[in-house]
Amino acid sequence: MSIEPPELLKRRLSYQGRVFNFEVNRLRLPNGVEGEWECVRHPGGALAVPITDEGKLVLVRQYRFSLQSRILEFPAGTIDPGEDPAGTVKRELEEEAGYRGHSWQSLGKFPLAPGYSDEYIYAFLARNLEKLDTPPEQDLDEDIEVVEMTFSQFRKAVATGECIDAKTITSFYLANLYLNPETKV
Repeated sequence: MSIEPPELLKRRLSYQGRVFNFEVNRLRLPNGVEGEWECVRHPGGALAVPITDEGKLVLVRQYRFSLQSRILEFPAGTIDPGEDPAGTVKRELEEEAGYRGHSWQSLGKFPLAPGYSDEYIYAFLARNLEKLDTPPEQDLDEDIEVVEMTFSQFRKAVATGECIDAKTITSFYLANLYLNPETKV
């Protein structure tokens, strides 16, 4: 079955920001209905699931203004213009967590919030970690605490409703599929 895409009638940039843009699009659906759809245009992000030689996950707890709280996340960042996702994630692991990964595996990519954004997250497994001698070079607007957890502790944090974002939970799941391919979902 082939479904025709909607016809774009008008695109209006409502906001141009430092990291993303917000636009409003007037569309005509194949059934003739017209309406407006908003979209956050984002360059994409890359995320590391870092695992120490002792089998612990390296996460960061940082303040997120939109939620007005600190949340638990894997190190991640926005892809800079001209940068590939692998370069982004290696930089972010060093800057946010103070680790350098020497073994990397792509876990794939997934849309973050397709109901209102075109952002994709590129997830990577980082192993053979080296803890850097210097403290992480966090951006001036970041307030980050590095946290190490066992897989069991992380699962418990998810199960008990600790504030963990969707990209972190999804990437943890992808890492588990990669590390344990025989596991039944």
